[in-house]
Amino acid sequence: MERRGFIKRMGLGTALLGASSLMSFPSMASTKAKAAPFTLDFAPHFGMFKNHAPGGLVDELQFMADQGFRSLEDNGLLKRSVAEQELIGKTLANLGMHMGVFVIDGGDNWKVSLASGKAEFLDNFLATCRASVEAAKRVNAKWMTVVPGYFERNLPIGVQTGHVIDALKRGAEILEPHGLVMVLEPLSDNPDLFLRHADQTYMICRAVGSPACKILYDIYHMQRNEGNLIATMEKTWSEIAYIQIGDNPGRKEPGTGEINYGNVFQYIHKKGFTGVLGMEHGNALPGKEGELALIEAYRKVDII
Repeated sequence: MERRGFIKRMGLGTALLGASSLMSFPSMASTKAKAAPFTLDFAPHFGMFKNHAPGGLVDELQFMADQGFRSLEDNGLLKRSVAEQELIGKTLANLGMHMGVFVIDGGDNWKVSLASGKAEFLDNFLATCRASVEAAKRVNAKWMTVVPGYFERNLPIGVQTGHVIDALKRGAEILEPHGLVMVLEPLSDNPDLFLRHADQTYMICRAVGSPACKILYDIYHMQRNEGNLIATMEKTWSEIAYIQIGDNPGRKEPGTGEINYGNVFQYIHKKGFTGVLGMEHGNALPGKEGELALIEAYRKVDII
């Protein structure tokens, strides 16, 4: 995930040279012929192509663009310096790429919980929403991932749900005037997490009632938690604004597990979805060979 490539060659001009402390020289990957753009808007993350683009942030973005990718997602954007955020934004604009999600980080591995109704957690969430507005401007982002945190065992589920809805309404008041959207992600990481199912997330989004609060449908997590992917997406489609990818088991690229991504992507395409599909997974194989195999896996399941 470390930064940078050869600025002048990419036409970003001398304005970025002041960020040289964040940058290193690029590989020769970006000198190769460019591939045709993917039909679907797949979004890799930093580190996914570090062997082909060891020169840092700008070098890796250039490599992504050369392979036909049109977007990037960067979960840890809020933890980057302002200079790094600005560099990402300028590089994306120069390459004609878009920014996918970054995370409105609640802190401490989800142990903070909006379900609890405690003021300390709500205040931190709202402060992070405000900081996210400024970060979003620097990278021209629209979507931000939100995870409400852990289940609160000493409260009835209805009360917890009410607390989450109230918190998200407050967050939407901050984000909606800027055209920003928090996308709620049900997860499968452990059973202590409050938000785990698509229908639960759908209900919360409907209750919040704001265009700034929608669903992030992570196919990997939903396969683990409930399966029946296409039917579930159909039932909750009106609230889905962002999609993430990962095969199961293993959480690697399509074709390495049990999910029929060819069918899933055909469904998504027929629904008219033109948004970002985040590649939130690891590489099945190491090194340059693994990176090329990953790209080929996406070529095989892309819509022609």
